[in-house]
Amino acid sequence: MSARGRRGIAVMLAAATSLSGCAVGPDFKVPAAPDVERYTKERLASHTASADVAFGASQHFVNGKDVQAAWWRMFRSPALNSLIDKSLQANPTVQSAMAALRAAKEAVYAQQGHYFPLVQANFNPTTGKVAQSVSSPLANGDTSYSLYTAQVLVSYTFDVWGLNRRMVESQQALADFQRFQAEAAYLTLVSNVVVAAIQEASLRGQIDATHQIIDINTKMLDILRRQFESGYANRSDVAAQEAALAQARALLPPLEKALAVQRDLVSALAGRFPSQEPAETFRLAAMHLPTDLPVTLPSTLIQQRPDVRSAEEQLHSASAQIGVAIANILPNFTINGARGYSATELAGLISPPNLFWTVAGNATQTLFDGFTLWHQERGAEEAYQQAAWTYRATVVAALQNVADSLHALQNDADALKAAYEFERAAKISLDLARQQIETGYANIILLLNAEQTYQQALVGLVQAQANRLSDAAALYQALGGGWWNREAPPAPEQKLDVASARAVPLTDKHD
Repeated sequence: MSARGRRGIAVMLAAATSLSGCAVGPDFKVPAAPDVERYTKERLASHTASADVAFGASQHFVNGKDVQAAWWRMFRSPALNSLIDKSLQANPTVQSAMAALRAAKEAVYAQQGHYFPLVQANFNPTTGKVAQSVSSPLANGDTSYSLYTAQVLVSYTFDVWGLNRRMVESQQALADFQRFQAEAAYLTLVSNVVVAAIQEASLRGQIDATHQIIDINTKMLDILRRQFESGYANRSDVAAQEAALAQARALLPPLEKALAVQRDLVSALAGRFPSQEPAETFRLAAMHLPTDLPVTLPSTLIQQRPDVRSAEEQLHSASAQIGVAIANILPNFTINGARGYSATELAGLISPPNLFWTVAGNATQTLFDGFTLWHQERGAEEAYQQAAWTYRATVVAALQNVADSLHALQNDADALKAAYEFERAAKISLDLARQQIETGYANIILLLNAEQTYQQALVGLVQAQANRLSDAAALYQALGGGWWNREAPPAPEQKLDVASARAVPLTDKHD
């Protein structure tokens, strides 16, 4: 290369390098926290109501208390802990989210590769014959020839306007989006398993309560039949009690159907087929009601909710894409070089006389493209607005979720207290009606009403107890689930052996 050529290349490199410190487009700023100090219009009470019954303890709201990573252990259910561990390892949705996260990370690494020159090796053997009427390309004048060329090609595009930096920034934001999507899938799975277990326990409790009602109706039917045989009751009384017993028994099949469907759901959450349902079963008596519940500030919540953080990263990516669109409008600077050997004989190809090299610079500026690039920039700006409004909607929904959970905790505590009082009063009424029937001093209508009322009260009590457990789980989910206190990934990484449809632990991500 001549001295003039070297100076020209040096000048171009210096100019491009001097400009490469800037990156066009807006620099992303994290949206401000919502300007509110609490979730509900009225100031939240420090605790809920209590009742002298299982799961009737008063729950206390502790402002500023952090959410544990394994918050489901607050229910003190070994079966629930075991099922969640199994579900995290095999649930397809979580594993799919983990794979999407790994793919997004690889996309970042791929984009970062554009910071470096593209280096390629090329070997090109050519054989040909030129027409005799045309001058031979060879020095010896032969019309038949063979030409062998081996070379290294280098190409580099200067990131003068920060185009690649904005692309990497956008890809990194999308990778962070996938990270929080994985956290959201993790939190959703854990919450669904907890609620499914509570619902299963509730159904088993309702089935037990229905069996209790059936036993009561069966005993009363036996008494009335004996009285009928002795002449102290008429046939219509016996028929009415038979109908009441049949009605109570008719409640069992729907509950058993719901329990079977619930077990199928538990199996699916654990990543299993319905015929492979987990060994863990759940009853309310084996669970514990968390009594000290965390309540974080709204400004803290938006940093901890996976869905809010996902929306924030989408906004970040959209912001970087504006810079990409602007950079595409500006001039593009590229340098290309080649160095290699070319000869008519393969033997001795690599020798000084056969050496050649080329260096070329290129600057390209779009002058007119039908306003395509301009509209792409405007489109990027509107995509940013769309992401901004989506972020706003996600924040509003997040605060709404917490407010709904706090209202539910308060109201369902009152509901359990009322349900317990209703059950106690209904039981007293039923006992009195049974005593009167046994002594022959009451009519069947009084007994049937008492039985029906107690049946409703007993089932309602079980449902109210389960609601309190579900409300606690909903609050932990609404507060973000404590992922920031967990050092390990959301779930163990596994790959799916498609041929056998079995999950294989991922011991080495490079395998």
